[in-house]
Amino acid sequence: MNDWKWELVAKQDSLTEGPAWDGSALLYSHCDASRTWRYDPASGENSVWRENTNGSNGMTFDRRGRLFACEGKGRRVVIYKAGSPAEVVADRFNGKPFNEPNDLALDDHGRVWFSDPNYGGRPLEQPTESVYRADPGGRTEAWSVTRAASDTVRPNGVLLSLDQRTLYVADSPRELDSRRQLLAYPILNDGSLGDREVLHDFGWGRGIDGMTLTDEGLIIATAGHRERGPGPMLYLFDPSGRVISTHTAPADRPTNCTFAEAGLTTLYVTFGGGEVYRAPNVGHRGHLAYPHASG
Repeated sequence: MNDWKWELVAKQDSLTEGPAWDGSALLYSHCDASRTWRYDPASGENSVWRENTNGSNGMTFDRRGRLFACEGKGRRVVIYKAGSPAEVVADRFNGKPFNEPNDLALDDHGRVWFSDPNYGGRPLEQPTESVYRADPGGRTEAWSVTRAASDTVRPNGVLLSLDQRTLYVADSPRELDSRRQLLAYPILNDGSLGDREVLHDFGWGRGIDGMTLTDEGLIIATAGHRERGPGPMLYLFDPSGRVISTHTAPADRPTNCTFAEAGLTTLYVTFGGGEVYRAPNVGHRGHLAYPHASG
């Protein structure tokens, strides 16, 4: 039974992504328009927060309240600050641009883990569609970038486990002969990744796009569409990959999700058709680096 109650709070004309809660409002990416929107649940107002974002996609805050974003068209990972130019975290590896940075997760060491698929169909700049790690430098040093995993086909959503010892990766190629899988990589003491484990196999349906974490370490993931399989869903996984429950999405092609509002008990979801929905009191509390739950 689908016991989540959905409310449409925004509708753009094309894909929305990267929902991120700033403590008072939801920021989200309008990818094709290269625009970041801000939805204020207190007033119900949607307003433009940033223009010219180079197709920004995944976004998240670090513990200091800095907003990191993957700019797909710009082929880079950046930090946004209202009214200021973007600060570049990573825009190339081994002297070449990235393919199309898509989603990211930040750990307590200040490291940025991000996926670099090639959904745009352009010729590959990097030889593989991989997952990377960007390590912060010193006061005058630039970020350093390492290819963390190159055994993915088309990595999409990334998420850290509650203890930050595991990196979850949604491997979601579009080709019909490729399998969509939720992967888990152990993070070793030196920051490298161990051998991956397949937690869930979606077969040839649409796999996971984006993910968020509950304060119990459960994974909530957006997946599916109306073309095949069980349709657009929100999946709740335990850390072993067991499906605890599924919840029918209110629109097609859910793209990403995050918790928001007081107590971090309201789930926001973005969609391929440009919708943004909220579902209050979903029975779980979110785990965000910033801001922490209150109320």
